[in-house]
Amino acid sequence: MDISSWDGTLSSSDFCLAAHAFTEKWKRINPVLPPWSWVPQAKITMVEGYLSLENMCILRSCEVQSYSHDVRYFDFHIVYSASYRVPVLYFRTYSSDGQPLLLEDIEKELPGKSTNVLMESKWTFITQEEHPYLNRPWYKLHPCGTSEWMKLLFLTDPSLGVSQGVPVELYLSSWISMVGQAVGLKVPLEMFNKRKE
Repeated sequence: MDISSWDGTLSSSDFCLAAHAFTEKWKRINPVLPPWSWVPQAKITMVEGYLSLENMCILRSCEVQSYSHDVRYFDFHIVYSASYRVPVLYFRTYSSDGQPLLLEDIEKELPGKSTNVLMESKWTFITQEEHPYLNRPWYKLHPCGTSEWMKLLFLTDPSLGVSQGVPVELYLSSWISMVGQAVGLKVPLEMFNKRKE
């Protein structure tokens, strides 16, 4: 993709390519962590599936010892939004006994900066809606503004090497490194290496 005319969005086919590249690289770089996987779906929309990371345990470092008996687990799904033409992070979180957490409980678990943003714009930051494939309520980070800040990120970060176009294989790593901060999901730096391992 040519960076000068790029609007920060992805086509559905580029999303699928980026998703498959991301899952393969994640498996090579993070063999001990739960893997991201592609979940194929019957062709309801133009995208035939979504990315899934299940049972990810995320602890805030300052609370590891005091809350070690009450572990929180997250399920993350990355779904393509045809209307925004960007990925959307859907998630749910639950305690070690399998009980889902309510939004007010999730707010307590979010990193400090995310909590501040959430308090300022509660219904535009995290919303709860029906998962587009599972038809059950999940939380999601709202995708408005995603295309603008993705374009800005690729234009201003020289390490992404966009002089010859936007590298589709780095789009999801870059995007998750930004949106994942809101829920404590981190992306290892090795994911940004453009070289094949």
